[in-house]
Amino acid sequence: MTAFIARRLFFIVLVLVAVSMLVFGITALLPANVAYLILGPFAPPDQVRALEIKLGLTDPIWQQYLRWASSFLTGNLGESTLMNRPIGPMLTEAVGRSLMLTGASFVLIAVIGVGLGIVAALRHGKPLDHGVSIGTYLGIAVPEFFWAIIVILVFAAWLGWLPASGYEAPSEGLWIWLKHLIAPTITLVFGHLAHVSRLTRSSMIEVLQSPYVTAARAKGLPEHVVVLRHALRNALLPTITALALDFGRLMGGIVVVETIFAYPGLGRLIVFSIQNRDLPTLQAAILVVAAIYAAANLVADLLYARFNPKIRYGRNVS
Repeated sequence: MTAFIARRLFFIVLVLVAVSMLVFGITALLPANVAYLILGPFAPPDQVRALEIKLGLTDPIWQQYLRWASSFLTGNLGESTLMNRPIGPMLTEAVGRSLMLTGASFVLIAVIGVGLGIVAALRHGKPLDHGVSIGTYLGIAVPEFFWAIIVILVFAAWLGWLPASGYEAPSEGLWIWLKHLIAPTITLVFGHLAHVSRLTRSSMIEVLQSPYVTAARAKGLPEHVVVLRHALRNALLPTITALALDFGRLMGGIVVVETIFAYPGLGRLIVFSIQNRDLPTLQAAILVVAAIYAAANLVADLLYARFNPKIRYGRNVS
């Protein structure tokens, strides 16, 4: 297992290096001059040229990348060209807010999705199973922005229970903080619940028909013991992998939800950076998303090994 973790960490580093080169190269090709962004669109050409030389923008692209990457490795993420403030603290705040939203959504997706999958599998072919299937199909077919509009219309405009947008820190009060978190969380749950429940359902149906489950029932074990201790443990293997990847998708794919609800997280920061051509902030934010997604993949493999003792990563099985 140690060798497997070491190999995976090595490949994660390689992936992040490749992503950093790709992100830096693409952003360098965008039609945005950092010197003009700092000095303004009507700055004299000689001042713009002097600032370009000072910032190293006239150097070859590979030198600019090495300088940026070395600074990134030392923890210096640079400074926002638009807001004139260090990127590190700003990015930390945005990631923290997104982690709150992602964590709450992830827990609900895991609990509700696995629960619905188990119930649907135990009622396979019955009305409850069909109802869960129809609901999950709607979740897959309907985009997140539609769910966001429905949540705003129902819970904010009609019932008046929740604010339509914005964010409040936990220091302002637990209930005030939760009220601003509930609406985007519900939207994310609707959008990602479907495939977790369907994957759990299909795995449970297959496992419940396996010989060892039949043998456990033949021994006279209670049904809840058969389902929870014998069937669910093996049926959750593909679901665990999907959930870990979902965490990465949630962190990287909350752009739409955070934009609609004006939630100041990582996704909204990326959109803001793109709209205002704040390239240093955009580069750092995308690299953070890639790192989170790579970490989610590693966690998925480790959990898979934990729940399946037959797997021995890093060994040759004869």
